[in-house]
Amino acid sequence: MTEMREPIESGVPDHVQYLHPLMKKNYGNWKYHDRPRPGVLHHVAHGGDEIWTVRAGTQRQMDHYTIRKLCDIADNFAEGHVRFTIRSNIEFMVSAESKVAPLIEELNKNGFPVGGTGNSVSMISHTQGWLHCDIPGTDASGAVKALMDELIHEFTHEEMPNRVKLSTSCCEINCGGQADIAIVIQHTKPPKINHDLVANVCERPTVVARCPVAAIRPALVNGKPSLEIDEAKCVCCGACFPPCPPMQINDPEFSKFAIWVGGKNSNARIRPTFHKLVASGIPNNPPRWPEVSAVVKNILNVYKADAKPWERLSDWVERIGWPQFFEKTGLPFTKYHIDDWRGSRATLNASTHIRF
Repeated sequence: MTEMREPIESGVPDHVQYLHPLMKKNYGNWKYHDRPRPGVLHHVAHGGDEIWTVRAGTQRQMDHYTIRKLCDIADNFAEGHVRFTIRSNIEFMVSAESKVAPLIEELNKNGFPVGGTGNSVSMISHTQGWLHCDIPGTDASGAVKALMDELIHEFTHEEMPNRVKLSTSCCEINCGGQADIAIVIQHTKPPKINHDLVANVCERPTVVARCPVAAIRPALVNGKPSLEIDEAKCVCCGACFPPCPPMQINDPEFSKFAIWVGGKNSNARIRPTFHKLVASGIPNNPPRWPEVSAVVKNILNVYKADAKPWERLSDWVERIGWPQFFEKTGLPFTKYHIDDWRGSRATLNASTHIRF
């Protein structure tokens, strides 16, 4: 047995101990791999060993019942080894092709769709939303559930021009990250301050330091220490709300969804790209967010019909141009949508290569 490294206070655990025996044996020594069907990967090692990986979609936030159910399926149908992808899909590994079909049947029977490989719409990466986050303007996981219910065919079939990655963020600070299509909540009005509570609840220097654009400063209101906002500077990000709840920024009328398109981290074919705003002012309308789903499905349908094979969404937009994108999708275009300031190339990294 290889002696494991000592645990440390930070960093990920040693993953090697959790690998399937065949994966551990042939680590970095694979001859080729293919996809027998959507949701299944087949790897063949130089020594002749074969392993099949079955990918299934799961919710990111799981109760212990769901986790136990997935573990039972792994023990009974998948040789006891699983792993999770960065988009919260679960993968089961088996060493015999005869075990693939029973595993897929059991997953489907328990409500876990098999897919997400190849040129498909993968599960949506999202933030915590109302369940865990302290500053959400919406429920990211709820919007994801509503949207994936309508995109289930694109998850279980490989019919897209290339992989499509989506993300949803429950606040404008955007810990959901970028994606081919990103769904972000946006606050359009500065916070409303309850001055009677600020002195009792908020540590004012912390709140002042939290603002990324220096729009908050101490103030004396009605004889009590409080805070004030320079609305000309405020970018309505909501960063002040966590350390100071009396600075309420969530609003049913002025907190809206926005859709951003064309981001990717991959350096394949073209450089990594930032996504760009294509739709804003979409109602934050729980529990199904139909307006958000309609815009995203429209963009995906146009991309699927018009893009060439292997074009990522950003590649497709780069080829046809933004004017054609808005014309084909029917989305309204305003002066606020596309920032083409060329000077940003000198100040923003546009490549995965490290620069100083």
